[in-house]
Amino acid sequence: MQRTPEPEELMDEAAQAQAYADADFNAANNLFVELLEQSPSGTLQGKLLDLGCGPADIPLLLATRHPALHIDAVDGAQAMLDLAQQRLVNETEAGRRIRLLCEYLPSPRLAHQNYQFVVSNSLLHHLVDPGTLWDTIKNCAHPSAQILIMDLARPTSELALDALVETYAIDAPDILRRDFRNSLMAAYTVNEIRDQLHAADLDYLDVGMVSDRHVAARGTFLPR
Repeated sequence: MQRTPEPEELMDEAAQAQAYADADFNAANNLFVELLEQSPSGTLQGKLLDLGCGPADIPLLLATRHPALHIDAVDGAQAMLDLAQQRLVNETEAGRRIRLLCEYLPSPRLAHQNYQFVVSNSLLHHLVDPGTLWDTIKNCAHPSAQILIMDLARPTSELALDALVETYAIDAPDILRRDFRNSLMAAYTVNEIRDQLHAADLDYLDVGMVSDRHVAARGTFLPR
């Protein structure tokens, strides 16, 4: 199935951000955290950069589970960060270790920060130029940093796309069903992501499907 870019790069409408924040993404979020916790570095500690954090579900989950982790949670949509801030107010200890940053990639503010972990969930398919994400990783990651980029994978056919929407968004509000469909159509295949990594000189990262709808690129950053 041919890729169709999303109509908008940012989820900056208040209603859209609220619908996303209210949705149940526990399964995907837990999968993401489990993949990160398989990191060969062992205990998650130090500085972590989350690109495209949305309402900060994953940063909060990570900060709660790993008290030695300090997180910069970045999103280009202020509406998402406003919702994230509301959540941090009620998370006294974990919230102190999360810094919310409204940044649009590429961001000079993030460069040369030497993050020990650079992660992202469901940002890649939103970007007009996917190379922006890979360049950001190279500019801000510490040598030997752990990288985890997870995203939706584009289905092979309209029939497969319809099946995923009916399976995972059958009871969702119309706005979320629409966004999920658009995201699947805008997502990249495993081979396309491999091509992106080759172009970015990051082709040593491991790429593969990690669920029936998610692909992940992960590994240790090796600057060349």
